[in-house]
Amino acid sequence: MSATCADLVLQNAEVITCDRKIPGGNAVAIRGSRIIDVGNVADMPINSKTRLIDCQGLTLVPGFNDSHCHIFAFARKLTSLDLSPTSARSIEEIKKIIHRTAESTPRGSWITGTDYNEFYLKESRHPTRWDLDEAAPDHPVIIYHRSLHACVLNSLALKIIGITGETEEPPGGMIDRDLETGDPNGILFEMNNYIRTRIPDSLTKSEMEQKIALVNQIYLSHGITSLTDASVSNDLEQWHNFKKLKEENRLQSRLYVMPGCAFLADFVREGLITGSGDDAFRTGSLKIVLSEATGHLNPPQDELNHLVQDASRAGFQVAIHAVEKNTVAAAIKAFESVNRNVSAEKRRFRLEHCSECPPELRDRLAKLHAVIVSQPPFVYYHGERYLAQVPAETRQWLYPFNSLLHNGLLVAASSDSPVVSVNPLSGIYAAVTRRAESGQILNPAENISPQEALEMYTINGAYASFEEEIKGSISPGKLADLVLLNANPLHIEPEKIREIRVEMTIIGGQIVWER
Repeated sequence: MSATCADLVLQNAEVITCDRKIPGGNAVAIRGSRIIDVGNVADMPINSKTRLIDCQGLTLVPGFNDSHCHIFAFARKLTSLDLSPTSARSIEEIKKIIHRTAESTPRGSWITGTDYNEFYLKESRHPTRWDLDEAAPDHPVIIYHRSLHACVLNSLALKIIGITGETEEPPGGMIDRDLETGDPNGILFEMNNYIRTRIPDSLTKSEMEQKIALVNQIYLSHGITSLTDASVSNDLEQWHNFKKLKEENRLQSRLYVMPGCAFLADFVREGLITGSGDDAFRTGSLKIVLSEATGHLNPPQDELNHLVQDASRAGFQVAIHAVEKNTVAAAIKAFESVNRNVSAEKRRFRLEHCSECPPELRDRLAKLHAVIVSQPPFVYYHGERYLAQVPAETRQWLYPFNSLLHNGLLVAASSDSPVVSVNPLSGIYAAVTRRAESGQILNPAENISPQEALEMYTINGAYASFEEEIKGSISPGKLADLVLLNANPLHIEPEKIREIRVEMTIIGGQIVWER
């Protein structure tokens, strides 16, 4: 029992600490922004000034950590047309939605849509520029694939951003073309950052502030007390935008911002490296996107190795976006190229996604003590597509959470929002049941326990950002970031985990949201 009396005690709760040295209890004591005691309410340091909250038998867990998301993209999505399968099951329906919007939008103004998914469309293909031209010939139109790794522009939009039949692909990007004429058909792969700099932001400052306020409430309502923005477009200007949001308390969750690899020198000149900042706002790992969209590794292996080496020497943790087996292997090779005299604990390499990970790559990652930052909710939201389109020999190593965890790797969880819902309970459900939205099951042998899934969203996420000493578990001395749930995910039937709701979110000992 602490000798210091608590400002706040949460009592009559089922406490899941995610600290294997502390079994739990029925109460948590908080003073200021920190936890000072965990255990039985009779032992809590209470006086007449202590505020008591009766949790009525509900479950108290550490605050959730979304270790890989895209905050401004999420805000912009809230103003875009919904073209997801629930709204549009065919290209004709997409065209109707866009046409209706065009009728009430001034000519020349941009129209944006999100979440189309050709797998669920009746035509089983991507829309093209000509489809979008039919819907809105007098408006520039851009629609984004659910994955955010592809988009489609109509003819006017292509003209505005300067893409013609003569345009060369940017590194790592691909302009899809008509097989007969060679003209762009409007479908662009891995080119979102390229076009973003050429399209004016459709949101005013006031509108963006309103959307950030809504995004903030969405995060808090799902118990997310920590966020990592993993946008490769994060330059110093964007870093300052995030810093201002935190200083003005517009974004209340703790924030870990990854700089994009193209801006390494700028951050170094500013004296910023991984960990620069405070408990509320920190500079994160350097983000590198590795892809094979063009059929070739981008960046090439030698260039990738040098990027990783330069970032490590500069004091940055490195995070590489790698999805398929070949890119995961290239990322591992780059990690292995770094001076091994530097301890694995200090490097703490991050592999973002690591969707395909066969045993030989898993074992190399384990030797590196790398951190995998994966997306359990993809099993739920994309599982039907994986089962239909991914070859069986590849599918057996798709999101292999059980194999990764039980072979010595630490896995942190995330949403990659706005790709899928930010709700951590959806991810915990998917990791435990391996059930897709369609009801089908993907690789049942790779399921994990509810405790392991919860740790992926809490203590493991804190470890991924070098913050396990200050958050991620309900432990004395750590930040009082807590979430009250209406059911215990460790005891409820696995099929009902998705139905669990957040009742209260606490950051630094302050109630920031309650139902």
